[in-house]
Amino acid sequence: MPETSTPHQTAETKKRDRGLLRIDTDECKGCGLCLEACPPKVIHLSERLNHYGYRTAVYDGAGCTGCGICFMVCPEPGAITVFRAVAEDNGHLPASNSAPVPALKGAAHA
Repeated sequence: MPETSTPHQTAETKKRDRGLLRIDTDECKGCGLCLEACPPKVIHLSERLNHYGYRTAVYDGAGCTGCGICFMVCPEPGAITVFRAVAEDNGHLPASNSAPVPALKGAAHA
């Protein structure tokens, strides 16, 4: 019998990314706070170590909502930058290859 997807699964797979993360591996200390705080769970720890010896956070590459919670919980200024996608004139989000607009940058951390 073939697997059927639920309406929830179908809606999730059709959603476009509303955000994008950039993680500076020189600043990240691998504390894992962003992993725990991320609602869509699109951040994980790298298997490799950076030059300081930390397993740093890595964005999975898709699924970011642009909420910025990871940025807010990160104790390292400049480690995480969150970009939010801007809707086009017709109200739709641009294609994933469009340039997102910076929403939260590490320099804003005080």
